[in-house]
Amino acid sequence: MNLVSAIKDSILNLAFPQACQSCRGPVESSFYGVACQKCWDGTRFLDGNAPRCSKCDAFLQVPHISNHCPHCSNHYYDRAGSVGIYENALSSITLNLKRMPVIPSIVTDRIFPTLDRCGMRDFDLIVPVPLSSKRRIERGFNQAEIIADIVSKATNTPTDHHSLIRKTHTPMHRAAMDKKAREMTVKNAFEVCRPKLIEGKTVLLVDDIFTSGATVSNCAKVLKKSSAARVVVFTLARAEIRSRYL
Repeated sequence: MNLVSAIKDSILNLAFPQACQSCRGPVESSFYGVACQKCWDGTRFLDGNAPRCSKCDAFLQVPHISNHCPHCSNHYYDRAGSVGIYENALSSITLNLKRMPVIPSIVTDRIFPTLDRCGMRDFDLIVPVPLSSKRRIERGFNQAEIIADIVSKATNTPTDHHSLIRKTHTPMHRAAMDKKAREMTVKNAFEVCRPKLIEGKTVLLVDDIFTSGATVSNCAKVLKKSSAARVVVFTLARAEIRSRYL
């Protein structure tokens, strides 16, 4: 953080003190967004040190000859990666992103190391997971498009906001929903309306949160039906699933 930013943050904190949306303590800097440094210190970023599934990025609890977990074996994407675990500060940031189209620097600074860690820097097109027209009107924007545009600007890769559409309005996923319930809510919910723009492309599919993988898998399915060469998935956060081999 430079001196100008530090002075600006000091003035803003005096005039408009902001409470952390995770612990309600004071937020020290705009660099941290809507969470404080203490909550960020308690948030796990994924850095490649722990054993993780090489397809879906789930934590591998038991060493195994294969580096794939059983949870993603029937998913249609080729690779998925996330900045960190959906907890503490990162959960507050992603929830706030559904209300305000802002991502703090502490997160954007980790987007490109995450793409490198997961081997996902070679893609032709960036596609955000679409919202239904009803939810987009309610929210006023699509948070996945905000993320996609940040990646697009930094990598000089085009973003396609229109070829992948959500053709049905689906209920919000709730924390208590199991994997099967999540899959049923998004089954046949997506389609590609401009397949020629997808054909032969390696697509970076972008969303805010990876929970069961049902949403991005169904998106990847229709993208591959439209002859996408590969579909790799990037999200800001993921629910922690500790995968145990049987």
